[in-house]
Amino acid sequence: MNKTPEPGENRSLNFIETIIEEDLKNNTYGGRVHTRFPPEPNGYLHIGHAKSICLNFGLAEKYRGLCNLRFDDTNPEAEDVEYVDSIKEDVQWLGFQWHKELYASDYFEQLYDWAEMFIREGKAYVDDQPADVISQQRKSPTEPGVESPFRDRSIEENLDLFRRMRKGEFAEGEKVLRAKIDMRSPNMHMRDPIMYRILHKEHHRTGNQWCLYPMYDWAHGQSDFLEGITHSICTLEFEVHRPLYDWFLDQITTDTYRPKQREMARLNLNYTIMSKRKLLKLVKEGYVKGWDDPRMPTISGFRRRGYTPESIRTFSERIGVAKRENVIDTAFLEHCLREDLNKRARRVMGVINPVKITITNFPEGQTEWLDAVNNPEDPEAGTRKVPFSGTLYIEQDDFMEEPHNKFYRLSPGREVRLRYAYFITCREVLKDDQGNITEILCTYDPETRGGDSPDGRKVKATLHWVSAEHALKTEVRLYDRLFRNENPDDVSEGEDFTVHLNTDSLQIKEAFTEPSVQGAKPLTHYQFERLGYFNVDPDSTPEKMVFNRTVTLKDDWAKIASKS
Repeated sequence: MNKTPEPGENRSLNFIETIIEEDLKNNTYGGRVHTRFPPEPNGYLHIGHAKSICLNFGLAEKYRGLCNLRFDDTNPEAEDVEYVDSIKEDVQWLGFQWHKELYASDYFEQLYDWAEMFIREGKAYVDDQPADVISQQRKSPTEPGVESPFRDRSIEENLDLFRRMRKGEFAEGEKVLRAKIDMRSPNMHMRDPIMYRILHKEHHRTGNQWCLYPMYDWAHGQSDFLEGITHSICTLEFEVHRPLYDWFLDQITTDTYRPKQREMARLNLNYTIMSKRKLLKLVKEGYVKGWDDPRMPTISGFRRRGYTPESIRTFSERIGVAKRENVIDTAFLEHCLREDLNKRARRVMGVINPVKITITNFPEGQTEWLDAVNNPEDPEAGTRKVPFSGTLYIEQDDFMEEPHNKFYRLSPGREVRLRYAYFITCREVLKDDQGNITEILCTYDPETRGGDSPDGRKVKATLHWVSAEHALKTEVRLYDRLFRNENPDDVSEGEDFTVHLNTDSLQIKEAFTEPSVQGAKPLTHYQFERLGYFNVDPDSTPEKMVFNRTVTLKDDWAKIASKS
């Protein structure tokens, strides 16, 4: 396994940076670097988009260039202002600001004018055939396609029909405008691609002004050209589109300037799906509780779960930019998150599966306030006061009535340390009629305040706890992977990807935390000592705090990397 570079380490240029530096050296674009992030507003952005955001905006920052946020809003059937707003929020949350906020719909009139120019030059024609027939006529890469019977319509007839298409005189699917290129080309995208289709749908920006909408391939390169984009970065599936991208540009300008499309491998994570269509299915059919459900791979889902923008940017930088598809282990993303949260998350104590401890020799009604470190990685974070009393909660897993040889935590007759507090010894176990433990009676050594014994005796375990009298009752949501299969798209014939859903991906627990977290703002990060990283969910109210487990403390990636 290759070693993943740490932040700040010297690394070689990725292939896109190499291209940019060569262009700068040759003054290809007059010393300019201008990128764009062009999402379609038909859903919420996911972690794969985060990689593209970090790359496009990061390149602009590195080379003192510009990056536009351009919405590819050419399909009113699926697009909505809600998605536009969420995309802008996600980009800014990741720490970036666009040069201009633009839309493909800004260019609808210009694109239409160019389409008429194509018709007048004999490079486009109106086809009356339905989409399935057009698809069949394209054949396969190893056999020539069949030309449309409408391919040789006169320029006058094509112009008349195209203008009537714009006026709304035809039904959806009744006619399309196709570029006249080469039905024998081995590249299927060059076999008279569709430039426009009819959609009688209201657009989120232009309303009902248009019923004629450009296809992605017709809008993409021309939008890049109009904006002065220098490096148009796409994912690998668009590599076969590049000849069409270039052909369209060649027809609209004789200028020496041309944006260049470059392709990189998309981000693939195991146990994760990236298809917007499938993510929408999860939302609409109630498998998750919205686009920002913390189990979703959306940026808003990661944000709500407690991920930091810094961790996602670090992750995107470290995985690099590749020309070949590969699958990244989710454990590495979690590793980047732990590194960041370890530095910034305040430590607190919380108990998720409580069992009651009564310290029989602790002064009745007394409360002590103990000093606790907020973050050992950050001396400036200071300390806080934690209440300690004679009745506590500890985790059920931290007690075993009949311990095995490798169990070192609390058990009858054994002494352990309470974090920041005292040594305690288990003296008796109380149970109900069903044999369930209801209370553990202990004694404490008042000479061990702070967790050290003056006589030098040692204990083998330190437990976290909360004072029962002062504990804040909270709701804790424990999240696991949404899918049980490493590749959720791997299904048998007739099956749907939802067969791989993990039915235990969410557990809701009633827990107890120290009172210092009361009133914390949504998305505040904490490390619940010995349990994991948590953050405050927006569902929290003054009456009830809700915490999401962001990630456990166990770092599987660190173990994997240490063996490489």
